Amino acid sequence: MSPPSLAIHWFRQDLRLADNPALTQAVKHGQVVPIYILDDAAAGMHAPGAASRWWLHHSLTDLRQRLKGSLSVYKGDSVAILVDLVTRLQITAVHWTREYVPWRVAQDAQVADALRERGVAVSVHSGSLLWEPDTIVKPDGTPYGVFTPFYKRGCLAAPAPRAPIPEPQGGGYQSDSMALPSINALNLLPRIRWDQALAPHWDIGELGGHRRFNAFVDTGLDHYKDRRDFPADPSVSRLSPHLHFGEVSPNQLWHAVYAESMNNQRAHFCSELGWREFAYYVLHHHPTVPHTNLQPLFDAFPWQEDPALMRLWQRGETGIPMVDAGMRELWQTGYMHNRPRMIAGSFLVKNARMHWRHGERWFWDTLVDANPANNSASWQWVAGSGSDAAPYFRVFNPVLQGQKFDPDGAYIRRYIPELAALPTEYLAHPWTAPAAVLASAGIQLGVTYPQPCVDLAQTRAAALAAFQQMNAESI
Repeated sequence: MSPPSLAIHWFRQDLRLADNPALTQAVKHGQVVPIYILDDAAAGMHAPGAASRWWLHHSLTDLRQRLKGSLSVYKGDSVAILVDLVTRLQITAVHWTREYVPWRVAQDAQVADALRERGVAVSVHSGSLLWEPDTIVKPDGTPYGVFTPFYKRGCLAAPAPRAPIPEPQGGGYQSDSMALPSINALNLLPRIRWDQALAPHWDIGELGGHRRFNAFVDTGLDHYKDRRDFPADPSVSRLSPHLHFGEVSPNQLWHAVYAESMNNQRAHFCSELGWREFAYYVLHHHPTVPHTNLQPLFDAFPWQEDPALMRLWQRGETGIPMVDAGMRELWQTGYMHNRPRMIAGSFLVKNARMHWRHGERWFWDTLVDANPANNSASWQWVAGSGSDAAPYFRVFNPVLQGQKFDPDGAYIRRYIPELAALPTEYLAHPWTAPAAVLASAGIQLGVTYPQPCVDLAQTRAAALAAFQQMNAESI
């Protein structure tokens, strides 16, 4: 038997111990130094936003506790830090989980070259997707561009996702005495503690992610397909930040839900995991999608710049209740239900006619689940410029959406308490309520709640006219 050697497991977006193939292989060396590196310079525009940094702080704190204090953290250039570590500690192997964000792909190649030049074994493992993007192709070998055939003809026809593996046993974890003294030294928390409002809404960490999933199975899964579009209902999983930071793996969720005798609710949840796969698939094959239109036609679209209107949208003060409720949920919790995300997104890029990149940047900073794949895919979907996108002429009507998906007004009342006393029939469009009804509810439009900042019908017509003009000029 060979003597134990010292390996590194480099944690990134896989902040868990169970179902972590890279960590499991690292433990087989006998002794492991688990590390995390915050490398903002390499990440550039995709360094974590403020809400993500808050979550990351607490997720790393939880992971360090689970490792009994052995997680070593660093801040700076990943290549230089890893080269220093393997030299000082006489590391024989480094393991990490593959990622698909362009800057990570480039960094991985640099790190691997630098380590191999020094005789260190490098192993990169699959652990964050159900199917590797290069393995799902059309019969002619080209990538899919539309979700349904990607999922049904590609993913579901491919070998089933691997079964999850347990937390590794045996071996031992060591820390590096030269690492930063604490998670606090990464300076991830904001100086002005706005984040304290977020804390009651989340149970951060690996065990918290599984508690969240178990609660969803108990209260939401059996109604998922039928009720997932109703933002006041407890019928969505709210697992996206846990998946983003790798506190739970998609394989764990897939195998807990997928069964031979699938009902519609379970199948729909699995298809939503498929949408997550598709976002990364598109990013893998089109690495510029976080900042450029996937459909170049939209490069000529006449977007508008209106900083004042942008601020109203950001603050949830547009005077359009379903838009404002979504934006206030985002500000108060670091999360927004998917239906209001579509409504608020459509309002920004169509009624306000501002470039989707403005929305992408705001969500990047304020969402705890922000990642370049899902964030850019969602914004390009609603703008009409992405892969398998909603057509531009589909403009969400926030009044009708509110009446349909918040029929009793519970969501609007939760996040816009100043409208709580308004009768439900006017709640999605308070500007149509008679003056006596408004007065009885203690509402003075323009004072206690804003007047609508745009005319929904007029701005819809203007957006469609701009789209038609763009199409005509492209012929």
